[in-house]
Amino acid sequence: MIHDFLPISRADMEKRGWEQCDFVYVTGDAYVDHPSFGHAIISRVLEAHGYKVGIIAQPDWKNPQSITVLGEPRLGFLISGGNMDSMVNHYSVSKKRRSRDSYTPGGEMGKRPDYATIVYGNLIRSVYKHKPIIIGGIEASLRRLAHYDYWSDRLKRSILLDSQADLISYGMGERSIVEIADALNAGIEVRDITFIDGTVYRTKNLEMVYDYELLPSYEEVLRDRRKYARSFYIQYCNTDPFTGKRLAEPYSSDHLWVVQNPAAKPLTQEEMDEVYDLPYMRTYHPSYEAQGGIPAIQEVKFSLISNRGCFGACSFCALTFHQGRIIQARSHDSLAAEAQLLTKEPDFKGYIHDVGGPTANFRFPACEKQMTKGACPGRQCLFPEPCKNLNADHSDYIRLLRRLRSLPGVKKVFIRSGIRFDYLLADKSRQFLRELCQYHVSGQLKVAPEHVSDEVLSRMGKPKNKVYRQFVKEYEQMNARLGLKQYLVPYLMSSHPGSTLKDAVELAEYLRDLGYMPEQVQDFYPTPSTISTCMYYTGLDPRTMEPVYVPVSPHEKAMQRALIQYRNPKNYDLVEEALKRAGRTDLIGYDRKCLIRPRRGRNAGKMRTVKAMPGEKKKPEQKRSKKKTIRNIHKKKNI
Repeated sequence: MIHDFLPISRADMEKRGWEQCDFVYVTGDAYVDHPSFGHAIISRVLEAHGYKVGIIAQPDWKNPQSITVLGEPRLGFLISGGNMDSMVNHYSVSKKRRSRDSYTPGGEMGKRPDYATIVYGNLIRSVYKHKPIIIGGIEASLRRLAHYDYWSDRLKRSILLDSQADLISYGMGERSIVEIADALNAGIEVRDITFIDGTVYRTKNLEMVYDYELLPSYEEVLRDRRKYARSFYIQYCNTDPFTGKRLAEPYSSDHLWVVQNPAAKPLTQEEMDEVYDLPYMRTYHPSYEAQGGIPAIQEVKFSLISNRGCFGACSFCALTFHQGRIIQARSHDSLAAEAQLLTKEPDFKGYIHDVGGPTANFRFPACEKQMTKGACPGRQCLFPEPCKNLNADHSDYIRLLRRLRSLPGVKKVFIRSGIRFDYLLADKSRQFLRELCQYHVSGQLKVAPEHVSDEVLSRMGKPKNKVYRQFVKEYEQMNARLGLKQYLVPYLMSSHPGSTLKDAVELAEYLRDLGYMPEQVQDFYPTPSTISTCMYYTGLDPRTMEPVYVPVSPHEKAMQRALIQYRNPKNYDLVEEALKRAGRTDLIGYDRKCLIRPRRGRNAGKMRTVKAMPGEKKKPEQKRSKKKTIRNIHKKKNI
């Protein structure tokens, strides 16, 4: 096996003695051969199974010839929109065009189209009429059935249909992509590949489909949001590889069904090691060097992926639909071997930036039965309280971190990918908290309480605020015991379904009492296939079918966001309006409990100097009226 980048040109193919690729992988990202990039993993897994894979990165979607540079593949095309959904990559939550794409050479924006997977699929189909097309990655995975699309503000049909693809490999596709490749290599027509877990296909009848649950038709959910909420929750409850059913979604106007097979089984630890031990080049293709390289590599170059999956199941997160709730983890030996590779990099300074995954301190399934019987449908492991069967134990993670920080050349090992503080508290031992504070925090620890209103937190699937307060207390006590000055940086979210202006004011008051104003605020972003997005679109919580208040108007969303940063002078008008609408004008004034002061000139006669709030620069004193000043001078001189 040649240890080099995979071919991106005919010349590269000739160097390897290839006349034809088995698969051509088209991706919306630049080509980065690092295991943090989906296209690198899938192409290297196929290579390890004997298949020849070429890469076309960010083709010119306006030019059909850009898709022919490697010739026609023997077995088919693979497509991914990239590590991010192309629409999230392109637009902020306010639907404004972003100025930078970290997955493109030099951070240049505009090198991939909107809805990249669909555009690439149609581009390929325009040139290669009958060649199999398999789509995957986050964009295809989360749009595999009818879904709400925030950017067009409408319900869209399965991406399988709009992209003209033959199959979707959804979730983490190492298992399914090899099975698809083997089936195609064996001469099975792509239309007959209907039997692989972790795939979605189309069919003109259900005669050969067994043991399925019929979803409402696309036409029905298009007319009735209540039916969409029910349909979505059926999908949500069938994401588990052990308990999930086969789902069939009718498209009456097209006279066909889109069928989702159950999710692929999770990888064992040995299989995870095999995936991450493949011969990645661990950086971007050298052809990008002259353009400034790929900015995204900086975040992951000196980080280690130790796990995947998340049993936290937050409502606003799509991990349940994509990676699933069952934790899969690598062995200590595999991670230590990769860490040793990092120490040999010429620009390694001794710091491993992260050891984690979606949630850093999850190292094994929530309970022992999950790897054989799956995660409980309709129940969560941590919400509303930790399940009595939860195995809250950090001992394996502690041993891993100790081993990594003892490696020659390693000065410090940080944890940046986030921890679940409720899981930490569920562990009776506080050894992990001690070691976290002592060895793995760089002055600030980022955590995600998201909000302080228990009503909002319940919609988010997050623990009550008292749990976060308990963590803050214990974190501060542990740092004091260790003689360290380290702080928490809370991630907060505005405008989540269920959040009223009253709840937003409550959050602002919490920040006031904390003496903290976050530099960044995440306004809720309705991305495909999350419970929160379903709530945003339907106004219903799909778990209970209860009505949910949803801040939809851009103006109210702006007010809720402004309240979190109420000290920013640019937000004054929005904050003032929000407080008036919420009936909280008591927070406009000069008391220390007030969020903002009246503008200068309003009620000037009643103004008096007040002490600045924590973190706020003291403002110049209000000038007294000329009449009062003269009177005081007269008093002092006994006039």
